Amino acid sequence: MSSLEELNNWMSRDFVGYGPNPPDPKWPKGAKIAVNFVLNHEEGGERSPEDGDPISEVVLQEFGPAGLMVPVPGERDPAAETQFEYGARVAVWRLMRLFKKHDIPITIYAVARAMERNLEIPKHFEEAGHEIASHCYKWMPYTGLTAEEEEEYIRKAVLSFQKTSPTGRVPVGWYYGRPSARSAALVAKVYREMGHELLYWADTYADDLPYWSAMPGGKKEEGLVMMPYTLDCNDFKYWIGQVGSDDAFAQHIIDAFTTVREEGLEGKPAYITVALHSRWIGRPGRFQALKKIVEHMMQFDDVWFATREQIARHFKEQFPYEPKA
Repeated sequence: MSSLEELNNWMSRDFVGYGPNPPDPKWPKGAKIAVNFVLNHEEGGERSPEDGDPISEVVLQEFGPAGLMVPVPGERDPAAETQFEYGARVAVWRLMRLFKKHDIPITIYAVARAMERNLEIPKHFEEAGHEIASHCYKWMPYTGLTAEEEEEYIRKAVLSFQKTSPTGRVPVGWYYGRPSARSAALVAKVYREMGHELLYWADTYADDLPYWSAMPGGKKEEGLVMMPYTLDCNDFKYWIGQVGSDDAFAQHIIDAFTTVREEGLEGKPAYITVALHSRWIGRPGRFQALKKIVEHMMQFDDVWFATREQIARHFKEQFPYEPKA
């Protein structure tokens, strides 16, 4: 198998998983459910001719779903640009105040370029105890790049995070959103060569619990924790028109929380992720939906609010990696 084939085929498909009897993750303090809030912070890392990109961003902005807006190659879009600016100027701070009020640690899917453009934001994230995970260097599709081009973006992201972190910390988890087939293998390769820890990969939606995969290109005894993300408990549902109101969005999240917590009470604990975007849920009208979600969850004393890193490390401790024979 060629090197390129190995990069493209590092993970085999699995339709079995844990089956009817998933393992008990034994969440801390006997919690029946773990809840992870993820804030995608992309503002300033989106596509824009101002930043050297061929087109302006058309995804997850107020003008509607993909196809409604057709970008003009090489031309800036002030309406799109300023919507993203709102996320970094206003919305992120509204969200930070809410999570601080309830003492909830969250995971930031941070676009490295976005962190570069407002250094107060990564400083605040880290000082507040939130986890910064990598959402790549730029917020864009990576399927059309060569392996060499994509690897260069990964290295650029790692170096950027080191510079914008007050302590020089490099993310231990990655989520692309629009990865290529070789993305995980390339990230693992770069981390191995640069001497950093790659704890988990989040471009998966396959389970309600973490699970193990072999580390791409690693030694036989090396595993990579797979941390399933969410597309249904995600505020981008507003943008694609699958959620018609704030009440509908809040109720969907609350229903997901109720289902998984009830299963936890029956002896099968798991976790849910609530996926957010600064410029989206941080708008005043949508913010009340998030407030309702958080206040509902805070009523229960058997909930573990955790970052993805905390969940991944707990899983790794409870279930050490066992290579397949």
